[in-house]
Amino acid sequence: MKELPILETLIFYALVFLTIILAQYFAVAEGTHWLFMQRFATAGGPRGWRLKLPLSPAMSSDIRLSVLSAVIFAFCAAAMLLAYRQGTTRLYTDAYRHGLVYLGTSFVTALLLQDTYFYFTHRLIHRPKLFKWMHRGHHQSTVPTPWTAFAFDPPEALLQGLFLVGLVFLMPLHFSVLAAVALTMTAGAVVHHLGFRVFSQTAFGQWLGKWLIGPSHHLLHHRRYTVHYGLYFTFWDRLLGTENALPSADRSAQP
Repeated sequence: MKELPILETLIFYALVFLTIILAQYFAVAEGTHWLFMQRFATAGGPRGWRLKLPLSPAMSSDIRLSVLSAVIFAFCAAAMLLAYRQGTTRLYTDAYRHGLVYLGTSFVTALLLQDTYFYFTHRLIHRPKLFKWMHRGHHQSTVPTPWTAFAFDPPEALLQGLFLVGLVFLMPLHFSVLAAVALTMTAGAVVHHLGFRVFSQTAFGQWLGKWLIGPSHHLLHHRRYTVHYGLYFTFWDRLLGTENALPSADRSAQP
């Protein structure tokens, strides 16, 4: 069978990835929204959870921006797959090629690099001249919901999508690791935009809240703009003075 031209192949891959990304977005966002905002709102939940989140007037905008972001992410994924087929990336399929230890460490390394990239680009697009055309759409929801998770203005979606594209050229990554990073990013984005505290007031919960970005961190970010720029970890916020320390901030994030 004759192979499709590169452009047609890229578009075909992008359509496949777009279908997967949109199905995942609507399933996860709606499922999470129903579970936490509707079921728990009537059945009750752990003490301290904010259960009755108002439906944001910007929710339709969140969905529209998320669909646009999905298109951009789909083309980024398609470009990675096309580059892999042409042998220009450092993606690999044999789990033993670099050893099983590297398989795990490469996942952690990728998350640390992504967290660093996100922190500094996130701070950058909060500068007034960039904010209005790269990040304003995401902040239309002052109280975020799961639908806000990928509500990026197209330039920001491209900025974030290019990270993984660049990463597959810079370091060896097994396909399973790449998929795990993408799933972690998706799960993290949804959890961060729940709009209420997840970490409990137990010693372990407070320890997690000290080192990992959670919904309370990001709710404060949506309200104050100048704190909590991290993606997964609080390291850069703590080091560079952009952290509003929990649990006091956690309490202030509640209604």
